[in-house]
Amino acid sequence: PRPRRRPPLGSPAPGAAAPPPRCSAPLRARPAAGTKGRGLSALSLCPGRGAEAGRPPPPRSRPPRHTKAAAAGRARDRAPRQGSGAASTPITIARYGRPRNKTQDFEELSSIRSIEPSQSFSPNLGSPSPPETPNLSHCVSCIGKYLLLEPLEGDHVFRAVHLHSGEELVCKVFDIGCYQELLAPCFCLPAHKNINQITEIILGETKAYVFFERSYGDMHSFVRTCKKLKEEEAAKLFYQIASAVAHCHDGGLVLRDLKLRKFIFKDEERTRVKLESLEDAYILRGNDDSLSDKHGCPAYVSPEILNTNGSYSGKAADVWSLGVMLYTMLVGRYPFHDIEPSSLFSKIRRGQFNIPETLSPKAKCLIRSILRREPSERLTSQEILDHPWFSTDFNVSNSGYGAKEVSDQLVPDVNMEEDLDPFFN
Repeated sequence: PRPRRRPPLGSPAPGAAAPPPRCSAPLRARPAAGTKGRGLSALSLCPGRGAEAGRPPPPRSRPPRHTKAAAAGRARDRAPRQGSGAASTPITIARYGRPRNKTQDFEELSSIRSIEPSQSFSPNLGSPSPPETPNLSHCVSCIGKYLLLEPLEGDHVFRAVHLHSGEELVCKVFDIGCYQELLAPCFCLPAHKNINQITEIILGETKAYVFFERSYGDMHSFVRTCKKLKEEEAAKLFYQIASAVAHCHDGGLVLRDLKLRKFIFKDEERTRVKLESLEDAYILRGNDDSLSDKHGCPAYVSPEILNTNGSYSGKAADVWSLGVMLYTMLVGRYPFHDIEPSSLFSKIRRGQFNIPETLSPKAKCLIRSILRREPSERLTSQEILDHPWFSTDFNVSNSGYGAKEVSDQLVPDVNMEEDLDPFFN
């Protein structure tokens, strides 16, 4: 018997209705060019005739990998989640990298009263709404792109770390209602290399978080550790201190509370210093620098502040404080020192002090030119920078450094660092 012929591939089963043809010519399988012997995976379906016979059909269009719904989901993932607490998410409002933008940025702060969720830059690390003021019970808090760690001073200064770069900074926390007034001197003064600069401000609901560059200790602790400084080292550091004060005076600021503790080191080698903050500075109106308050530390206060109930020259009082700082750096003790405040103030009013013979003549001259009892006879902050002591070729071999100091001549730790105001209330 003759074998039954198998129906061609794709023909309907007996008794079944034939499907409608997909094209005018039947489709047949053939190897694609250069793919002979590679199996069915290398076959291409093409029409048997016509102009398009030798071309493969266009690839089927694939649905996009991420649909609109998926994109929306990713957008929701990127957006910060709103915390359940009362405080809204902090927002970065300004960067102060270029001096020309400082005044403009500060003026715009007064118009920011609410914080929109879409403006937040807080990362997605737990709750983006941390407690407003971290304390010992909450040692680590997330403020925007920073972590606030242990407190450095009281309950308003904290060590901070940038989440992405690991850079260490200092964060000061202010009440939202008064931070603009306290920081106003920072924004009206051009940048200076010896004055600490604000790097960023983040506003919360009730607190303002102000970030500064980190420091490596202060001048007061440094002098206490070294007992006293060699003239060459003191000249390099004091020139930077006087330069910062002169810049403030030229910019219309009186610092009022000048002392060694207000100056901090910019580097680990302790060769570069900067003024820690301008929070206690007073903004002058015009050329008149007359002040009437009694603000400052007893060891650094000038005689005219103690002798009068009226006004005094704020810039001249700052210069007096510079003289106290220079004397302390070179000698290792305050020029006017006493345990009892009344005795201390009597010594300051008289303006009499002793300068060790171990100091060079130019150093003695500069100290005497600054610590003059009459304010009008003192050098100005700019004249201090022009003094020949800074250009001296120091010879430390005969300067007498290394002589043993008695304990009562050392810079006291806290005795004379109290604020002056309580003595006059």
